[in-house]
Amino acid sequence: MADHAWPTPHWPEGVPHDLSDYDRPLFTILDDAAATYPDQTYTIFNDAARTFAQVRETADRVANFLNAQGIGKGDRVAIFLPNLPHYPEIYFGILKAGAVCVTCNPLYTPSELNYQLNDAGAKALFCMDHPQFYPTTVEAVKDTAVKTVVICSVKSYLPWLKGFLGGLLGKIPKAERYEPGHLFFDNVVAGAKPEPPEITINPSEDLALIIYTGGTTGVPKGAALTHSNFVYDVKALNAWARFAHEEDGPLENLRIGGFHCYLGVLPFYHSFGMTVAMLSACASGSRLVCVPDPRAGDPPFTEVLKIVQKHRPTLMPAVPTIFVAFANHALIDQFDLTSLMGCFSGGAPLPPEVCKRFEEATGAIIFEGYGLSETAPVATANPSRADTRKIGSIGFPVPGTDIKILDVETSETEMPRGEDGEVAICGPQVMQGYWNRPDETAEVFREIGGRRYFLTGDIGHIDEDGYIIITDRKKDMILVGGFNVYPREVEDILFTHPKVELVAVVGVPDDKSGEIVKAFIKLIAGQTCTEEEIRAFCKENMAGYKRPKRIEFRDEIPVSNVGKVLRRVLRDEEMGKTA
Repeated sequence: MADHAWPTPHWPEGVPHDLSDYDRPLFTILDDAAATYPDQTYTIFNDAARTFAQVRETADRVANFLNAQGIGKGDRVAIFLPNLPHYPEIYFGILKAGAVCVTCNPLYTPSELNYQLNDAGAKALFCMDHPQFYPTTVEAVKDTAVKTVVICSVKSYLPWLKGFLGGLLGKIPKAERYEPGHLFFDNVVAGAKPEPPEITINPSEDLALIIYTGGTTGVPKGAALTHSNFVYDVKALNAWARFAHEEDGPLENLRIGGFHCYLGVLPFYHSFGMTVAMLSACASGSRLVCVPDPRAGDPPFTEVLKIVQKHRPTLMPAVPTIFVAFANHALIDQFDLTSLMGCFSGGAPLPPEVCKRFEEATGAIIFEGYGLSETAPVATANPSRADTRKIGSIGFPVPGTDIKILDVETSETEMPRGEDGEVAICGPQVMQGYWNRPDETAEVFREIGGRRYFLTGDIGHIDEDGYIIITDRKKDMILVGGFNVYPREVEDILFTHPKVELVAVVGVPDDKSGEIVKAFIKLIAGQTCTEEEIRAFCKENMAGYKRPKRIEFRDEIPVSNVGKVLRRVLRDEEMGKTA
């Protein structure tokens, strides 16, 4: 818990500095919602709705099934699914069995998934009935401890007519063949009783989730997170967000019990989409629109614009690349997006120009936050109101959390206000450690004043008003002739160019300066631009040592499945060319 108020005059009115009552099992948020709002809609998928009571009953049946399979307290169960309505039912069912969720990206290769299954020691998994995902699963489970594979079809989660016609026309995804012994989700649920086993959970000690980090510093590591890590983070978010729910109305806490609708464009297998959409919707009794592929449509992202117009979501957690896609969409003027009230941005720095374009197009407010898989994930957030949020900052620590800025060399000495250092986080959302990696766990924690701080690897500072500014990733910093260049600073400036849609900046080796700056630029559709035009723009807007010495225009810039720009991929490509 934070032991003092964060030093700022701009702390949101009505938001507490500390929280309590988060030391309880994560699945209780579903049980509470189903008890309070049994007939309220929780998940929406292709116009078919599932109530909180239905989701709880299916979760109870999943727990009963897993228990009958010999899976119990502390066992690991993997989920290989996109954003389907099955996801929360399976997720909470695993937890109700006393087991630990291992959430995996179904688009990974068989070898990547095989590594995660073996590292976690998973005994069972749930996958999608799909011509790509299922064969990938079959390969991934080879030589692992997985004994139980459950295949999930979307057919039974569609409106009756869509499911019937889809089956007739062959439009429902389906694998070509199935391995003997693999089970089908509908049969599993029908054959199990809605009676979860009786288990005892120690929320602050027992794991709820193992989620694998991206592996940018080597082999992927499993962040081991407890039940209370997530219950705390969900409570902190709901305490933080304050909106005027009617035009010109007063700012008030997030309304509960069906007022809000979350747009689930972020993958639920990632901690951002999981906590800020799937779990937060559940905890507040809100609707959740499941969007398996936000890029669907022609041009891309058209289908998600149709979903916004139809289902009228009020809240959308997203990464900057999604805000870019909305703001620059060729057909955006054809859709009514005014239902969007608040948008939480995270996962990567939000360029101020992107924020401006999106808000002008929708009327919503974006408030940027910050966190990592290791922190469940939210650690900081901007106030959710235009007059006190600071664009370009990540705001303040959420209630009950403390942030320190430590020296980069040793990560032990606290830096003066205004000076850059490594961001360190202490709070109830911080992970236990990395799964089965005590040495690597020890490397990322420091004890300061009797409290345990997680070293993020991000560089930042606290400004004169108390807002935290992330300068860049520690490992992304570029050293040009002895000067530090932070890619984000250069990217933010390039984003203000009226022809630029997406940009990534990396350092490449140079015999004279040690490193030089290279910019990869994707132009807005229909625009043309030259290197000379970009160089002239940079000369007007940034110091000489920060200016990109090399510029490359690209049709696409690599991003992760969560939407983060993958600088490391571009950097590796450049290193390959040099070699």
